Amino acid sequence: MTTALSTRFTDRFQLSTPVALAPMALASGGALASATARAGALGLVGGGYGDLAWTQREYTLALSAMGTGRIGCGFITWKLDEDASALDWVLHLPPEDRPRALMLSFGDPRPYAARIAKAGCTLICQIQRLEQAPLALEAGADIIVAQGVEAGGHGMNALNGRATLTFVPELADWLSAHSPDTLLLAAGGIADGRTLAAALVLGADGALVGSRLWATTESLAPEGAKTQAVHTDGDGTARSAVFDILRRKNWPAPYDFRAIRNELHRTWEERIDALRAAPEAARAAYDAGVAAGDYRFAHATVGEAVGLVHDVPDAATVLQQMHTEAQQRLGER
Repeated sequence: MTTALSTRFTDRFQLSTPVALAPMALASGGALASATARAGALGLVGGGYGDLAWTQREYTLALSAMGTGRIGCGFITWKLDEDASALDWVLHLPPEDRPRALMLSFGDPRPYAARIAKAGCTLICQIQRLEQAPLALEAGADIIVAQGVEAGGHGMNALNGRATLTFVPELADWLSAHSPDTLLLAAGGIADGRTLAAALVLGADGALVGSRLWATTESLAPEGAKTQAVHTDGDGTARSAVFDILRRKNWPAPYDFRAIRNELHRTWEERIDALRAAPEAARAAYDAGVAAGDYRFAHATVGEAVGLVHDVPDAATVLQQMHTEAQQRLGER
């Protein structure tokens, strides 16, 4: 990249662009994390549900392609409460191979904070409401991610969630008053240079980018899902519990899942209780869709920013375009 968009976040990790790859479970593998890092952003491997073998394979791949300078890992916190073996594995690597940053989302980070700090890793905590910020600070978060409901995949449900546009500046003001050294990343709806520039103007030190980097050649997302995303606009996603039920994922309230609103989702989105009570037929349709690559029934995990996704380039191209456009937009102010 050319001239850096310098922020506290880029300074901390020696980045040229203020972006971190969202650690998307089963999509942000070693190839995408390392490609993101080589392009000057922070690459977070999607440790997700804490599968030890998957984390070992993909994190090792990221290291072999890039080294640890800009590589980290992310986990679903409530799943760590059930099995923290993958987290333990990355924390017990030799110091030179440990993640530069570890991101925890969807649960209480405090039981893991001391281990992460002892290992010398930067702690990133993702939150969805202002009331969660004190807990993240109590855990010792160096960076807080403000995730809006626009985001793809898991996030706060519509009843309790916040919009990125209002959440980020409010949290920026709160951190300025209560913990000015804590960095802030914006997440949800950020997929091009305009939206990256907007996040910086709102007071963030950078952005956590999911959907736009999900739709890249290095992403582990299925090709059929990426193709469906390219042909879907921002009206075409929905946030609900449907795909968690179909995938047998027992997510706790108040979190649910945003994906493309396909035929199977529309069948059940207004009958959630009925789906919970008798999911067998719908799960069979979903499983068959996954096996066949039929995205009328299988899910494609993207957020409202899918309307800004028109192709599937490599990650470096995405980040270069975001960087250049953000510079231009900020230069016009």
